Formats: sequence, C-alpha cells, structure tokens
Amino acid sequence: MTMSGIMKSVGLASLLAAGALTATAADAADKKYKVFLSMSYVGNDWQAEAQNMVTAMAKANSDKVDLQIQVSGPVAQKQIQQINAMVQAGANAIIVYPISPTALNPAIKNACDHGVVVFAYDSSVTEPCAYNVVTDQTKLATLSAEWVAKAMNHKGNLIFVTGVPGTSVDTDRNKAAHAVFAKYPDIKIVAEPNGMWSQAVARKGLTEAMATRKWEDIQGVWGATACIQSWSLEIESGLKTLIPCGAEGTNGMRVMMLPKGAAEGAGGTYVPMGAPGVSLESHPGAGALALKLALDVLEGKKVDKLTTMPLDVVTNDNIKLCKEGSFEELKGGCNTFDPGLVPSGWFSVIYNPATPEVGFKAALVGQPD
Repeated sequence: MTMSGIMKSVGLASLLAAGALTATAADAADKKYKVFLSMSYVGNDWQAEAQNMVTAMAKANSDKVDLQIQVSGPVAQKQIQQINAMVQAGANAIIVYPISPTALNPAIKNACDHGVVVFAYDSSVTEPCAYNVVTDQTKLATLSAEWVAKAMNHKGNLIFVTGVPGTSVDTDRNKAAHAVFAKYPDIKIVAEPNGMWSQAVARKGLTEAMATRKWEDIQGVWGATACIQSWSLEIESGLKTLIPCGAEGTNGMRVMMLPKGAAEGAGGTYVPMGAPGVSLESHPGAGALALKLALDVLEGKKVDKLTTMPLDVVTNDNIKLCKEGSFEELKGGCNTFDPGLVPSGWFSVIYNPATPEVGFKAALVGQPD
C-alpha cells in the first residue's frame, strides 16, 4: 500500500473511532437508570407521603430515572425475594424501606456485589455496602419523652404507644423513651398499646387501654400516632383539660396545638385549641433524598454512607401556620397547614434544604415543586 493509501486508511479509522465514541457518549446520555423503590409496611399516612415524595423526585429527574415501585408488606422473606428479583431485572439502584435492620443484609450484599447502589431510608440496615438516610430516632424519642415527662411534673400515669415492631425506628424510639421515663420513679407506664403508626390502629389500641380506666387518671401520653387519637378520645369523654402528648408529626396534631382561632374555617375535632404537645417526626422526605443521593453515586460522586435528616422540634411556643406551603415559606419556619388543605393524618414534616424539588405539592400528590 502506498503512503497516501496508508494515510487514507488511518484517517478513515480515526473517523470511525470518533464516530463510535460519539455514539457511545450519546447512548450513555440517553440512558435512564432503572431504580426500584422497595416498600415494606405501607398501612399509614407516613408511608403514602414518603412514596409520593420519592415519586416526585423521580419526576424531577425524569430524564435519567425509570422508577418502579414494589410493596412486600411486613414480611422480611417477601422483601428479600423482591430485592433479589430487582437485581435480576437489571436494577441500577434500589431505594428500600427495610422491615428489618438485619434480615435483608444477604439480599442487599448480593445487590451490591452485582453493582447495584442500595439506599435504605428512615429505617436503617446494618449491611456495610448499603447507604442509610435516616432520622436520629434516639434523639427524637429522648427529646419528646423529656418534654412529656416535664409536662407531667415528672409524676403520674403514662400511656406509651409503640409502632411497627421489628423496625429499627420502633426499636430505637422505644428504648430511648423507656430510658427517659425510667429516670423518674414517680412516672408509671400503665398501658403500652401498639399503634402500628396508624391512626385507626392507634385509636383502637388506646380505646382498649382505656376500657378499664378514666382519662382523668392519666397525666401523659407518648408515642408515634398517639396524640390526635388520645386528644380526640379525651374530648369525646368530656375531659376539660387535654393531657400533654408527644410526639407525632401529623398536621392534625399540630392544628390542635395552634391557639384558638388560628385557622379560619376549621371544623370538627381537629381545630386549633392550644392542646399541650411536642411534635417531632421522622422526615417522610428521606426516601426522596435517598433517590437523589443514589443518582449522585451512579454518576460517580462521593456520598457519605450515613445521612441524617433534619429534626425539628415543634411546641406550642414555635408552631406557625403556613399560608401556601411554598419552599420559601417553609424555609421561613412555617410548620403547620390549614386543615382545609390536607387530611389530619398527613405529615407536616416536609422541609429539607437539601431537596428543594420536593415540598408541599410533592408530599400531597407526588408532583415536583
């Protein structure tokens, strides 16, 4: 071959190589990550809101996320099977609300070994390859239990409402709260109903616990999904002065904590009445942030293995009604919504400076803000 022929061949090869690289780059740019949301227990408003916020975050990144959602229920083996199937289906990332901190570890390790990015949210897992996005449950329970104990003048009868058993959230909260109340020998836990983080279940548990008691004999109530229902039952019983309660983050609880007349047009039980409470809650946006961080990992960015969500302590002293729920308004400190806009069991804990994509509209209907 002549020198000119060799040069022509080299030039053609270079053009072909450049074209191939361009095509590969274009394919990579067009590719969407296959992301699965693995939910376990879903029988409450918090889980529905968390799912909405994950969905909204996926829509905010619709150019690079293909989100699929699966629900296993409170059965670890079924969640394990679903996670394994997600890996086989070609998952790039799995966002999981784990029913157990340890039972899913082998399935999560298998996912990591296949190059899948795994983020657990709210309820953590102990498998080292996974990322966790959580609320500090020990701090949440300690702060709220101390507030209730102080409101009780560190003495009297207490109703202690538990959540979904087996989850790290319930285990950590109960351990921390029990440690607080144990410091005060004059506080007696007289009933410990299981509320399953569900308004309906909590109401049933409280009703059964009070079947042989009078509300006049109770000085405090503590636990997730405890306050709306305990205050409602107290009102229905004719009790004149409501009992101090912590620590759910539902809008209904916070509306009842507002001073009388704070929300125009409110009706029914969930009206502003200055009910004595402290409101703290796991952030339902943890899954949405987990998805956002998972995309960072997939794109080669460094992300900490543990991310802690904001923890806001809302009391009668700093409760503030939102007018619109915009990100800027939330940033300004409003933390409660007009009862005409959202259901009472809807969670008001939606502000996070790290996720401006998901605010009021995201939590309510699953649309990015």
